Amino acid sequence: MKLRTFSMGGVHPEENKLSAEVKTVKAALPALAVFPLSQHIGAPAKPVVARGDKVKVGTMIAEAGGFVSAPIFSSVSGTVQKIDNAIDATGYLKPAIIIKVEGDEWEETIDRSDQLETLDKHPELTPELIVERVKNAGITGMGGAGFPTFIKLTPPPTAKAECVIINAVECEPYITADYRLMMEHADEILVGLDLLMKAAKVTKGYIGIEDNKPAAIRLFEEKTAGRQDVEIVPLAKKYPQGGEKQLVDAVIRRQVPAPPAIPVNVGAIVQNVGTAFAVYEAVMKNKPLFERYTTVTGKQLKQPGNFLVRMGTPMRELIEACGGMPEGDNKVLAGGPMMGRALSSIEVPVCKGTNSVTIISGEEAVRKAPQPCIRCAKCVSACPMGLEPYLLAQVSSLHLWERAEAEDITSCIECGSCMFTCPAHRPLLDNIRQGKSTVMGIIRARNTKK
Repeated sequence: MKLRTFSMGGVHPEENKLSAEVKTVKAALPALAVFPLSQHIGAPAKPVVARGDKVKVGTMIAEAGGFVSAPIFSSVSGTVQKIDNAIDATGYLKPAIIIKVEGDEWEETIDRSDQLETLDKHPELTPELIVERVKNAGITGMGGAGFPTFIKLTPPPTAKAECVIINAVECEPYITADYRLMMEHADEILVGLDLLMKAAKVTKGYIGIEDNKPAAIRLFEEKTAGRQDVEIVPLAKKYPQGGEKQLVDAVIRRQVPAPPAIPVNVGAIVQNVGTAFAVYEAVMKNKPLFERYTTVTGKQLKQPGNFLVRMGTPMRELIEACGGMPEGDNKVLAGGPMMGRALSSIEVPVCKGTNSVTIISGEEAVRKAPQPCIRCAKCVSACPMGLEPYLLAQVSSLHLWERAEAEDITSCIECGSCMFTCPAHRPLLDNIRQGKSTVMGIIRARNTKK
């Protein structure tokens, strides 16, 4: 059988799935839990608690701050110590709710049993009710982007969904959180897919899994045997196959146009495998999103592992649970080595989009000095969006914003393939990120004036 993959660009980083066979364990509760109010794309959430308030696990502590926003729920029980600024993964101080942890008392409305609930046993679950529960539970994309899930399930009238694609690719070379989730909760994920399909009013679902996860492919093929509405799609290993547009290309052979086009414009709604699990828990167990599967890994780490982590837990505590910070020079990333961001502090809390804490040590942690561009065009060949990264980086560094926009800088998915393949070690993605952010701000300002 010929494996599918996306048609343009891509690279093959060295695979380091060090924690693939390490079963998930529950991370210890922190003494203090920190909840940044910006854990998603869109408007920050607005606090609905004040200093001194008592909360339980599952209590809403911040409501959605706009249409494109999501509520935040406490992952711990205790007392609100203060609402203050705290460092998040961007390295900046951002508004956050800080809770002193006392015990582990849950909201009584959450079903904590292990009994599997299936869609056929719940005829009351209309598409509208599923979307409402997903929205109220604060679910956002769990792959890292953090887009509110309910919005994807209610596409504009100009677009019609035809299928739901579950992103089970996990193409970052170190991360294994999604793989462990698949191996440990396959049934719940499939019910989550059923719920997403019903909410989107489609009758076809796909699960894309790269062929470096043969056990997961076999497990899901066994569990969907005989089903005509769900197809398991084995994919050839290639980065960044987990990108929405690349996954749509690989699975259903459709090309998503440049922004503002999104996958639903070609009939697909893409959801991360972790999101499908969160949807199951929200709709079937009345459990808001307050914990997630996270990998903690690195070649020099004593015991790389996978954790079910309460959000708000400082990353320092997860690193300590894996044997502590390795000696020598280390770079700590929120995410994987390809798309992760280097942290300025390991006190940064786990949030909705934290799929990994990756520690890069020794020579790997040090960037090589950039050299002049040798015009080899490797970055062009590697770009999965068909862009010219060398040019976008150059016009961004020169602040030529109109040219950057004309060259489609907003189509960049910030995958890092260009920097990975550059023999001159040029900071291509750094410049492109700056340029993309500036151009998108210019576009928003221009649209506001219309």
